[in-house]
Amino acid sequence: MKNAISDALVITKRQLLQLARVPEVLIFSTIQPVMFVLLFRYVFGGSISTDQPGGYVQLLMPGIFVQTVAFTLAATASGLAEDMGKGLIDRFRSLPISRSALVVGRTLGDSLLNILVLAVMGIAGFVVGWRPTSGLPQVMLGFLFLLLFGYALSWTGIFVGLSARDARVVQNVSFIITFPMTFLSNAFAPTTGMPRPLQYVAEWNPVSTMVAACRQLFGLENQFGATAGSFPSEHPLVMSLIYMVVIMAIFVPLSVRKYKNSSK
Repeated sequence: MKNAISDALVITKRQLLQLARVPEVLIFSTIQPVMFVLLFRYVFGGSISTDQPGGYVQLLMPGIFVQTVAFTLAATASGLAEDMGKGLIDRFRSLPISRSALVVGRTLGDSLLNILVLAVMGIAGFVVGWRPTSGLPQVMLGFLFLLLFGYALSWTGIFVGLSARDARVVQNVSFIITFPMTFLSNAFAPTTGMPRPLQYVAEWNPVSTMVAACRQLFGLENQFGATAGSFPSEHPLVMSLIYMVVIMAIFVPLSVRKYKNSSK
């Protein structure tokens, strides 16, 4: 167990060194979320009405935060598929390291990148008017939840990357997963304007629950339509943790097994 942890940390270090050697990855990882903030704040925000104190930007920022960490799935999947295409698995298989070190190290490395991305987004949000009304401990807890959610979804990305292998296919599959999750949710607009059957889908979406949890921690009110009064709407923090545990309980063993099988 001790060797497996140390091996995973070595792979994590490799991930971070790659960012230093290819700074374009880091630059574009931060530019895209900031671009979303500016687009939704100044282009789409004027057409979306909200009763939240402080205006649409207060509603928007938790959704943008969750969308960004959800895209960790696509980044992890694409990066792993690219490494596989370069023969990385064959090289690591020849080394006396834990079979799970590569996948664990990659998820940790991508999660550490999210810390910087969320920090840049928080600054961008503050510049455009985002002002959380809760205390500092609640805000920090909200960002911790975001990092944990991104880490859980990165295991889904590991499974996608190992299953599809080709980086172009992986990218398409990843966006097919992440775009419906993020846009069919309460991230950017209240779900109450959707057809009622669609509200059930949107409001039970893990992304919607995570957005609601962040809004609650940032001092905002949540608005649910068809599922108002349900457990997720009343307890989004607990439900978000449940979703994370379920995602990891499914995809961690699947991903590790898939990686071991692909190494044979």
